[in-house]
Amino acid sequence: MEPLALDDHERIVFFTGAGLSAASGVPTYRGRGGIWHQYDYGTYACQRAFDADPAKVWDFHDIRRGAVAAVEPNEAHRIIARVQAARAGVSIVTQNIDGLQQRAGGVDVIELHGSLWRVRCDCPDSPQEDRTCPVEARRCARCGAWRRPDIVWFEDPMPVAPIERAMDALLDCDVLLSIGTSGVVYPAAQMPQAAKAAGARLLEINPEATPVSGWYDTRLRCEAVEALRDLFPDFADAGPAGS
Repeated sequence: MEPLALDDHERIVFFTGAGLSAASGVPTYRGRGGIWHQYDYGTYACQRAFDADPAKVWDFHDIRRGAVAAVEPNEAHRIIARVQAARAGVSIVTQNIDGLQQRAGGVDVIELHGSLWRVRCDCPDSPQEDRTCPVEARRCARCGAWRRPDIVWFEDPMPVAPIERAMDALLDCDVLLSIGTSGVVYPAAQMPQAAKAAGARLLEINPEATPVSGWYDTRLRCEAVEALRDLFPDFADAGPAGS
């Protein structure tokens, strides 16, 4: 595939999903071997489950924290961060909660579904960052309430602020690169369509077709690292493939 000519685009959005982190060893959610093929979200990832047995839910999320803490950002994360650092007008919107894009150097990342590394409770300054693993304090020392992961669980309402920030970026962009998204989680799945309606060019990077593939002007059926190396060769890692 031809490199993407950065000089032709003033505003770029990287719109990322679980497939971006797969090369780091983070399991996807709905793909082959995905988390929700192995675990019941109704037991581990909704407010009802947390209210019924918060310790059990925290045990599950501590396992997830440990798995993510044990891996590193991959080359795709690094390429995105380097493009953002080199060019003004680059936004990163992610459905991921793993924080790997920030660890790769991404800044001001818009997290649609929250972060595994934040917790919240009833205190006024909630949520707060907490990178302990396993989490050291499951209850708040001030208000006494159970702290819960600051992520969007099943059945949770979507937070308004990140959606508004993401829509501002999408409606203003010239090109949107959707990377590793399943196209089945709403409202995130429909958001690229707003960019297209506003005149943006849409590229989909995914080894498999998705329910929304028809929206995209270009569809690259390959892994994120391969596609981003070809699209942004000046920002790829030096050394042999996979290094």
